[in-house]
Amino acid sequence: MPRLTNLDLDLVRTFLVVSEQRSFTRAGGRLGRSQSAISLQVRRLEEQLGQSLLSRDPRHVVLTEQGEAFLPQARRLLRLNDEILAGLAADDVEGEVRLGAPEDFATLHLPTVLGAFARSHPKVALTVTCDLTLNLLDRLREGALDMALVKREPLGPDLGVRVWREPLVWVGLDRDLPQREGPVPLIAAPSPCVYRRRAIAALEGDGRSWRATYTSPSLAGQLAALRGGLGLSVLPREMAPDDLTILTEGLPRLEDAEIALIKARGAAPPAAERLADYILSALDRQRLEPLPRGTGQA
Repeated sequence: MPRLTNLDLDLVRTFLVVSEQRSFTRAGGRLGRSQSAISLQVRRLEEQLGQSLLSRDPRHVVLTEQGEAFLPQARRLLRLNDEILAGLAADDVEGEVRLGAPEDFATLHLPTVLGAFARSHPKVALTVTCDLTLNLLDRLREGALDMALVKREPLGPDLGVRVWREPLVWVGLDRDLPQREGPVPLIAAPSPCVYRRRAIAALEGDGRSWRATYTSPSLAGQLAALRGGLGLSVLPREMAPDDLTILTEGLPRLEDAEIALIKARGAAPPAAERLADYILSALDRQRLEPLPRGTGQA
């Protein structure tokens, strides 16, 4: 029988901070340790697990396949640890937390998570703002938000901590929409919507012309236009209602959607840190138990 090893939670916490910061130096600054000490701690954790968790080069730190698999487990370990300690210490965190999120993601994935957090932390005043990703980033820079869940490109800048990834699909009322003559009729949110930009880039990269037939910042408005047959749009697969068609023929492939959690600069208040940990853990569980298609139907 193999010898069982108890994981050192300090090493696990260091791994999480390095995976978030993507830098041993920045992680060291966050934890008050030197870069060499951080590197040594990660190496000790890798020895305990018998797995390589991080790929290192002079400029980048990237999670390996094993590191990606261990990341949600590490979050659950530390969240359980923190919950136990908080309960024993009768910790009653309080304060205000201002969270931003895209409307579509917030509609489908956040109500249950935020409701559970509010019930378990009654002294935290939670304010949620739904907006386009680039507007949320502006609010973060202006100090109007404590944290935000934002859409990012999978191959783009290393923006925040990735918390979600799911396929994007083309959606419309009729299966023959892509084969009709003329420019592709596009339904989307106004610029600077990430999905609008993704749809246009895919169409133009495939040599397809397009025209905006319906533009609305509201997800409900976009779904109404889709149901009216005014065109097609790009949605996360789980957001595609059952009464609409996922279009696969005659349209270019779309890269997956990614959602990242970004915190405002500076030290976050305890209530904001608690919410961030809660969201990361809850979304990990949702990712392992995906919602059926159409759950987000308006």
